[in-house]
Amino acid sequence: MSLSRIVLSSGRSIELTELRMSSTYGGMLEGYPCKPINDMKVRGLQRQAERAFPSTPVHLVPPRREYPDQTAGAFGPVEVLPSVACIGVFRSTAVASELDQVLHRSALTVVWFQTVLDVPSGEDADLALRSIRWEELAQDHEL
Repeated sequence: MSLSRIVLSSGRSIELTELRMSSTYGGMLEGYPCKPINDMKVRGLQRQAERAFPSTPVHLVPPRREYPDQTAGAFGPVEVLPSVACIGVFRSTAVASELDQVLHRSALTVVWFQTVLDVPSGEDADLALRSIRWEELAQDHEL
């Protein structure tokens, strides 16, 4: 059973079968959001996805970074990522046309950031998420 379906820009329909969401800056006790901190957060989320789902390739959708007009600190200017960090497992029909479409599926684990706590769905999902190049990134597997 899928949590939602997303229609990619290519027209391929993919199913979201598992979703993990967390606060991007939850637990940040000191400091401020800046490039070094954000780069660590992005890499950490990607490593977390790779460990949690080792049998599927992991793709990072580069997050939008905003630069509010605030005084820079010791680590450079303030840089803010969207407030929700996401790891999702997606499934679709097999990429390779020679595979039996009944016995095979393709899968991809995706890491992305979003501003709202909504489950991405349909053609309303964020354009960066809908722009995933599924045929290049996903991996086929037998059911």
